[in-house]
Amino acid sequence: MQRLSERQNNFINSIDRIRPAVRKPWLYFIAGLIWAGVGIMLVHYAYDWLRPLLSGHSVPTALMGFVLAGLIYRFGFSRLAIKNIKRIQKLSREKICIFAFQRWSSYPLIVFMISLGMYLRKFSGVSKPLLAVLYIGIGGGLFSAGMHYMVEIFRKEANSSNV
Repeated sequence: MQRLSERQNNFINSIDRIRPAVRKPWLYFIAGLIWAGVGIMLVHYAYDWLRPLLSGHSVPTALMGFVLAGLIYRFGFSRLAIKNIKRIQKLSREKICIFAFQRWSSYPLIVFMISLGMYLRKFSGVSKPLLAVLYIGIGGGLFSAGMHYMVEIFRKEANSSNV
């Protein structure tokens, strides 16, 4: 039995050596950068779709997207970002895997959302102005919630300088 445990420890140690790990402030930064970056990318898609429209049509469409973004931020992504931040705070290791800013069980949902977005954008018959509302909503919500991670970096820095 002891031999098996020693093998497991060796395996874990070898995984730890190749695991891309960073300190918590960098993990918050990477998470915020990814969330905000994806949000900007989605809003940019929407902007490209709305730009050719007459401003009389594009402005109300964009406004609907921003209202949706506020709702998605308030009732979805902000809660998820705060939950992720609290989970990261509880992690005891000095260095944490860079992919740990999300729960591991969230990654299949992320893959599904990316696939759905690609399908809607490339293959569905949904009009681009209608998709623009959805993309502004999700993109704006992601960008706004991504700022929670950035604020956490500054909060930690302010707390450490007050000590």
